[in-house]
Amino acid sequence: MEEIEVPPYFLCPISLEMMKDPVTISTGITYDRENIERWIFSAKNNTCPVTKQSLTSIELTPNVTLRRFIQSWCTLNASHGIERFPTPKPPVSKAQILKLMKEAKSREMQMKSLNTLRSIASVNDANKRCMESAGAAEFLASVVIDSSDVLGEEGFMSTKDEALSILYQLKLSEDGLRSLITSGNGEFIESLTRVMQRGSYESRAYAVMLMKDMFEASTLPTLFSSLKKEFFAQVVRVLRDEISQKATKASLQVLAHACPFGRNRVKAAEAGAVRVLVDLLLDSSEKRTCELMLILLDQICQSAEGRAELLNHPGGLAIVSKKILRVSKVGSERAIKILHSISKFSSTQSVVQEMLSLGVVAKLCLVLQVDCGSKAKDRARDILKIHAKAWRNSPCIPMNLLSSYPF
Repeated sequence: MEEIEVPPYFLCPISLEMMKDPVTISTGITYDRENIERWIFSAKNNTCPVTKQSLTSIELTPNVTLRRFIQSWCTLNASHGIERFPTPKPPVSKAQILKLMKEAKSREMQMKSLNTLRSIASVNDANKRCMESAGAAEFLASVVIDSSDVLGEEGFMSTKDEALSILYQLKLSEDGLRSLITSGNGEFIESLTRVMQRGSYESRAYAVMLMKDMFEASTLPTLFSSLKKEFFAQVVRVLRDEISQKATKASLQVLAHACPFGRNRVKAAEAGAVRVLVDLLLDSSEKRTCELMLILLDQICQSAEGRAELLNHPGGLAIVSKKILRVSKVGSERAIKILHSISKFSSTQSVVQEMLSLGVVAKLCLVLQVDCGSKAKDRARDILKIHAKAWRNSPCIPMNLLSSYPF
């Protein structure tokens, strides 16, 4: 079959393939819609791929004239096996979104309108950004807040679930996520807490994953210091239930963002976070998940309540010691830091003996012989020095490691 040369101005500068839905951006360059949307919205670039100029607007203007030229050229070359692509559907407009949100204020129309919004959001990133600019995030947050007190009424839990899942699906910008934090004068966080307490497994997962995104975008320290005990209890419950891998990681990240502030370490300890984390560590081998768990344990063990919870767990010291040199450099540093906190502030005679019998001392001696970072070695050396009188002559330390003991 004779090879046909495609006119170069029919090709998208990103993919170098013929454009099916050409759109022009603020710099005047035309791209295929799918490729430029991926560049701007998924990859979060704010420059033109060709000119490298900053975009003054993210509006994509359909290049109808060029599209018609391409379609006509495809028709003329049909005998050469060139297929004419169909005219693309027009993108959703802000007016359409506003109309749907207005209709959704009616209880009778609410679920139908929410289903339509979900369908629109699932098409592409451009639709998600259009929905965000039309105020969909604030509207959906209000649905979650307003229906929180009528969870027992038939249909209203599903309405809340639908609104929450769309909110997560939107993948809001940082500004959009920050606006959620202040929605309803801060009631949105409390509403998500109630969802985690009383919702389905799916809605509980969406709640904690959305909260993770919000916390990462937040620049308000007061947000974290004002979190209530019930919040920690429900996040720990999601973590314990292991709803999904994504929900587990999101729960860990939410707690890691919150624990450094105020009395949050104590609240997390009182919510049972330490016991859940130790139990999960016993069965977990995935690198990043283990790192997050050890980071969080380290944060909580900076409180007396957290250290007490770790020591009260039959496998607490053993699993922390076991993860040294078995996860990653970060994991080892955090595990050693946990043991350092225990040694400095909670080392009763029985704890010191337990560390010896569990092989913690031998592991610390091994740390001094391998490459695992200077901070980790310094802390390991400090622990061994603190308890040198009780440990250095113990037969529990293998002879090949005893030479590392910092006398």
